[in-house]
Amino acid sequence: MSGSVTRVLVADDQEMVRTGFRLILEAQPGIEVVGEAADGAECVELAQRLRPDVCLVDVRMPRLDGLEVTRRLAGPDVADPLRVVVVTTFDQDDYLYGALRGGAVGFLLKDAGPALLVEAVRAAARGDGLVSPAVTLRLLSNLDHGSAAEPSPAPLSERELEVVRLVAQGRTNQEIAAELHISLSTVKTHLTSVQLKLEVRNRVEIAAWAWRTGRMRDG
Repeated sequence: MSGSVTRVLVADDQEMVRTGFRLILEAQPGIEVVGEAADGAECVELAQRLRPDVCLVDVRMPRLDGLEVTRRLAGPDVADPLRVVVVTTFDQDDYLYGALRGGAVGFLLKDAGPALLVEAVRAAARGDGLVSPAVTLRLLSNLDHGSAAEPSPAPLSERELEVVRLVAQGRTNQEIAAELHISLSTVKTHLTSVQLKLEVRNRVEIAAWAWRTGRMRDG
C-alpha cells in the first residue's frame, strides 16, 4: 500500500457497477480507485502496469473472464501475485471453483452491500481474505468430496480445527473470538499457525481445505 492509502482497480463490463463501486469505495478514508477496466484483458494490462493493492474482478467479462484474469494476476505461477477479490452472482459457481484455485483472496456477491464491499477490500489489502457467508456454504461445500484422507503437512490442534471450521463458515475474526471466548490476538495466532501447517496463503484457502477434506463433517 502507498502509505496508508489502499489502491484499488475495479474491473466490470457494466459501467454502472464500476461507478457504484468507485463511489462506495472513495467515500471511505484511505481507499482510492486508481483504475477501471471494462473487460478482462484491459484489467490484466492495467493491473500489471498500476500494481494496485486490490483488484475487484467481475466473473463474466468480455475477452478474458474473471477466472483467467485471476490466474494471470494471482495464480501459483505468478512471481509477484496481486490480491484479487472476485465479484459474483449465485449462477456463476463453476467460475468460482477455478478462481479459488487460481489464487483469489476473496469472494463477494454484487448485492452484498457497501459495508461488505469495503471490508472485502480492506481485508484483501491486509493480506487477509473475506469469504461472504452467503457464498461460503454454497460454493465451498461443493468442494467437500469426502477426501478426508488428504494429508496435512502437520496435525492441527483441536482449537485450531475449531477456528478452521468457523473460518469455513464465513465467520470474521471478531466473531470467532466471541464464539470461542478467546482474544482477537489468539485467533490471529491460531490462523498464522494453521496457514504454516497447511501451507496455505489466506483464510479462503483455509476454508477450501476444510470443506475439501471433510473437516466440516467432523464438527
